[in-house]
Amino acid sequence: MSDTRISLRIDPELKKDAQELYSDLGLDLTSAVTMFLKQSVREQALPFKPELEDSESVQARKEAFKKDLKKYKTVDDWWDNLNA
Repeated sequence: MSDTRISLRIDPELKKDAQELYSDLGLDLTSAVTMFLKQSVREQALPFKPELEDSESVQARKEAFKKDLKKYKTVDDWWDNLNA
C-alpha cells in the first residue's frame, strides 16, 4: 500500500516542541502521528482521556507558568509562606 500525504495547520512553536520531544524519544513527527492514528483506530477512541479542567486547576496551571514565581531559599521558608 502506498502512503498518502496529510496536510495540517499547526502552530509553529507546537510543531517545534513536538519534534524535539519525539526526537528525544527516537521518533520523527510522521512516526508519532502514525502511532497516534493507529492507536485511535485500534481503540476506536482517542488514545487518551480528554477532560475539562476545573477553574481552580486552570488557574493553578497558569500561575505555575508565570515568570514571576516566588522563590524560596529553603523548604522551611516555603512551608512558612504556605501556612501563612
